[in-house]
Amino acid sequence: MIGVLLRRDLGLLLPGGRGGGGVLPLLFFLAVAMLYPFAVGPDAPLLARTGGGVIWVAALLAAILPLEKLVAGDLEAGVFDQLHLRGVSEELAMAVRLLAHWLAFAPLLLLATLPAAALLGLTAETTRTVLLGLLAGTPGLAAVGLAVAALTATLRGGAALAGLMVIPLAVPILIFGAGALARPDPGALLLAGAISLGLCALAPFAAGAAIRAAREG
Repeated sequence: MIGVLLRRDLGLLLPGGRGGGGVLPLLFFLAVAMLYPFAVGPDAPLLARTGGGVIWVAALLAAILPLEKLVAGDLEAGVFDQLHLRGVSEELAMAVRLLAHWLAFAPLLLLATLPAAALLGLTAETTRTVLLGLLAGTPGLAAVGLAVAALTATLRGGAALAGLMVIPLAVPILIFGAGALARPDPGALLLAGAISLGLCALAPFAAGAAIRAAREG
C-alpha cells in the first residue's frame, strides 16, 4: 500500500504529472539566481559573499510554490475518505505525501544549485556547503509545507495563508543552513539537519490530525 501511495503521489507532484507543479520551484529558483546579479551589478566579491544566502532564500520561497497542490485537491475529491475506508490512516498517508513532496522538488533544487552557484560566482567550497545545507534543510522545508498545507486546506485563500505561515516556521532552518556559510565547523549544518528530522517526525501527525478534522467536519 505504501508503494502504491508513493507512486500515485509522485505522479501527482513530479514535473509532467497531473499536478504539474514540480517544475515551478525549479524555474523560480533559477530565475532568482539569474536576476540577482543584474540587481546588484557586476561586483564579483559581493556576489560571491552574498550568493549562498540568496540561494537559500530562493530555495525557501520555491518550496512554497507547490503547497496548493499538496492536500486541498485530494481533500475536495474525497481521496482521504477512500483511504480511510481502506484502513489507511491519515498519518501514514501524510508521511508518504511528505516523502513524495521532498522527492518532487528537492533533488531538482539541488541540481539547479550548480548552475545557480556558477551564475553567482560561488567557490567550490561554498557551493559544497550550500549543497550540504540544502540536503539537510529541504526535508524540514517539505515537512513544514505539508503540515501548513493540511492546516489551511479548507480555508478560503488557504494557499496564500499557507505561504505566509511557512516563512516564519522555516526561519530556524534558514538561519542554521545559511549560517553554515559563515563558519567553518559543521555545527550549523548538523543543527539544520536535526531540526529537519524533528519536523519530519512531527509533520505527518500534525497534517494527519488536520486532515481527519477536515474529513470528519
